[in-house]
Amino acid sequence: MPIHGVGIDLVELPRFQRTLDRTPSIRGRLFTPMELERCGDRVDRLAARFAAKEAVAKAMGTGIRGFAFLEIEVTNDDLGRPSAVLLGRAAITADRLGIIAVHLSLTTATETVAAYAVAER
Repeated sequence: MPIHGVGIDLVELPRFQRTLDRTPSIRGRLFTPMELERCGDRVDRLAARFAAKEAVAKAMGTGIRGFAFLEIEVTNDDLGRPSAVLLGRAAITADRLGIIAVHLSLTTATETVAAYAVAER
């Protein structure tokens, strides 16, 4: 498995909650309808998905440039294993870079969540 890049992101839950409270409309700019339905009002789940999107963009080596947070959707299989689905311009960028898969790992602690992503060629 040739690795294109790795990315990691850490989100402080109290800070993320303040952002959501201060700007409620940000949910629609960061999360797909499926993600919002799956997470509900659980700040830890939303923050984990936000961290995952940041980690994926870092693993791609682009950061969030040329595509939106909504173009990375974080899903889970039946066992809870997370994965990243690249949509729209994020998928086009990944294809251009030769990225064939992105692997994710998420973890939650009392005050923080973290995500680790590996982009595979």
